[in-house]
Amino acid sequence: MNPQLDFERARFNMVEQQIRPWEVLDQQVLDLLFRVKREDFVPSQYRSLAFADMEIPIGHGETMLAPRIEARMLQELALQPEDRILEVGTGSGYMTALLASLGGHVHSVDIVPEFTKTAGAKLAAHGLTKVTLETGDAARGWNQHGPYDAIVLTGSVPLLPEAFPKSLKPGGRLIAVVGEAPVMEARLITRIAAVAFSSAGLFETCIAPLKNALQPERFVF
Repeated sequence: MNPQLDFERARFNMVEQQIRPWEVLDQQVLDLLFRVKREDFVPSQYRSLAFADMEIPIGHGETMLAPRIEARMLQELALQPEDRILEVGTGSGYMTALLASLGGHVHSVDIVPEFTKTAGAKLAAHGLTKVTLETGDAARGWNQHGPYDAIVLTGSVPLLPEAFPKSLKPGGRLIAVVGEAPVMEARLITRIAAVAFSSAGLFETCIAPLKNALQPERFVF
């Protein structure tokens, strides 16, 4: 049996059985999931699990998001071809590849130097050049290249730092998973005007937190 055909069947099943049922119906997003080969961004020892409905370890205690969460975030950002995008948490580089394929330029930041290096090689191999990768701590904001049309945090935060919404252009969108385990919610925040924002809850989930994320004040009795 041709292994490549197995990958294509698994990819089809991922889209039809995991992603569509999660209200991801944007055909542009669905088509992209077939074009950008997720298995190329998964550590080799987990390649057979590339399309499973699970988080995949990528080293340094970090994981890739489950495919349905990646796809839903991508759909909700409603990216346009000229959008300037900030991704906090490069990780494997797969989400970076999806963002760069739909939007304009992606600025992606990760605190782990190895992720910056390996993701860069994978993105280059896929011919994705509209990406700037940087190593740094962006858990509380990263406005070096702002303002942005879209921001996505690939790890959760107990509290959303004000720096992120303030880094959006008017009309800009931000997706972040906010809360603490076991109760977290993915939120879509839109900058309506200079000092006006809207916030909508998208879905409940539980994902790993960003390193050095802003913490709520704890009362000590």
